[in-house]
Amino acid sequence: MSGKKNKKTETLVILICERNTTLEETTRAHKARLAIRTFKILADALFLRGYYTLGGKSGQTLEDALRTLSPEIYGTMNDRKSIEIKGLEYILDRLPRGIEECHRFVLTAREDLDGTSFERIQPPKRRRISYRVSENEMCFIITRGSSEVYDILTHMTFLYIEAKKLHERMRDESGNPTKEWKELEKIVDLGGDLSGEDLDRAIWSLSVLLGRTYHETKETYEYFEKSKNEMNANNGLFSIVYNLRKRLEDERKNHDMVTVYFTPFLIDVMLHQLYCKRWASSVKDAIWNFGYQNRPLHIISANMHSVLNLLYGYGAVKDEEKKKDTEELYNFIQDMSDEEGLIKDFAEKHGFYELPDKSGAQIDCQLIDTSMLESVDFHPAMAVDKHYVLNEKPVLLIMDYAFGTQAFEAMDELLRPGEEDDSRGVLNVHSISVMGKAGTLPGKKGDIMLASAHVLEGVPHTYIVENDLSREDFDGSIDVYVGPIVTVLGTSLQNRDVLEKFQTTTWRAVGLEMEGGHYQRAVDAAIVRGHISKDVKVRYAYYASDNPLKSGQTLASGALGREGVRPTYMITKAILEKIFNQ
Repeated sequence: MSGKKNKKTETLVILICERNTTLEETTRAHKARLAIRTFKILADALFLRGYYTLGGKSGQTLEDALRTLSPEIYGTMNDRKSIEIKGLEYILDRLPRGIEECHRFVLTAREDLDGTSFERIQPPKRRRISYRVSENEMCFIITRGSSEVYDILTHMTFLYIEAKKLHERMRDESGNPTKEWKELEKIVDLGGDLSGEDLDRAIWSLSVLLGRTYHETKETYEYFEKSKNEMNANNGLFSIVYNLRKRLEDERKNHDMVTVYFTPFLIDVMLHQLYCKRWASSVKDAIWNFGYQNRPLHIISANMHSVLNLLYGYGAVKDEEKKKDTEELYNFIQDMSDEEGLIKDFAEKHGFYELPDKSGAQIDCQLIDTSMLESVDFHPAMAVDKHYVLNEKPVLLIMDYAFGTQAFEAMDELLRPGEEDDSRGVLNVHSISVMGKAGTLPGKKGDIMLASAHVLEGVPHTYIVENDLSREDFDGSIDVYVGPIVTVLGTSLQNRDVLEKFQTTTWRAVGLEMEGGHYQRAVDAAIVRGHISKDVKVRYAYYASDNPLKSGQTLASGALGREGVRPTYMITKAILEKIFNQ
């Protein structure tokens, strides 16, 4: 009997432990969800208020929300013993050079800076224009909606957190500057031009200050040096660390607060979707000018190379032996990676037109008139019913990636008939396809995810998707996951507990990205308003650029590279075959 009692007791203890673990996980996920909502609500409120200081009450609330959220991409941000250097790499690739030196930041619209002599800066990994107005002031040009504001505020909050950690680490228990900090000051005074043993000693000293290993610090130093020398993208690790701490010291000694301002003109521009209005108007002007307004229109949100290469790459090659040597489609695409000029020249003779963006929305477009594909040879792996294509004469509109909530504004304006000119009626839209990269939850980098629904993070909005793509549209060489996709507030606001909750509960989410829910919101609205038919086909497919639940596989770990070719072109192929076959 005692044995049975012991077993029952043991089972009860296990059940209680499991329940407590589940409750703990639920509590963490709940706190993270509240933190996301707090960050969004406060950011929106500050935007309407017009300003805030990073060191003030509002800035502290944003910081508290970010700390509670503890995004995966920011790694050890909450660890006071070390500086998060991989997160530093990620965000400084997406912020203007010299941001760590400035105390005053103005977020405004493009028109405010047109025609000025200020230095124009664009970071290497984000389509974002900034201007250095003075030694102490920088302006961000916001053209891509509220997601861009969230992105900037998140990054700046992270920088402020790391600056406070540096400030704590630069003095000893007596309040005197540490040996490592004095070394850093000397290096910056000398211009940071070191080599050999001097450089090794400097990196070692810096690693102690940062609370990182020598090799971690050297790797980040070399990363910043490469982008500094090749793209003039930053000021180098020594200078960045020094100025982050110095800026905080100046703030506390001289009350020169780090302040963010939002201009009234920017608020007006964003509330009226001005840039996307201009963008959509220019795209529709092109469609009418070419006489395509009554032709079947297929909208594809994608990169600017995959449709072009897949439709025209094989036909552009005149060397038959080269074609035979690359019968496997994805090997052929890789072999053609250096032939962009050749492919584009060929495409422009067969119905391909570029529509570079001049509106400020930063969404370039391409138009393809398929009636001019008659003499174009397609790769043997492509299933195309040419008779159907030449009879129906569909027109393809490929639009570059939007950014977060900008996806709603762009699609909403594109599907809406012209308000000023009644002759510009409803577009003859037959399908809307969205392809791109996303984070995977159950899979690994390079896998494919198909959306059955989009769930907006932070708000109770869910959009069902009748996806025209299925597993059967792919060849089985890559894992394909089907399920809800979470549309997140920003790439820097991904929390492990929240994402695990979306994956492991009855949501059974398979991925996360930033635009899908906003696109579908615009599509649903257009159907309700009669701007497009309820029979319009929608397709959502993503390839996994990262797995935020796995250490070393977040976005901060780097791009997918050549591994991304197969899933990218496999999705492109599936979309085009849907369009080109009855």
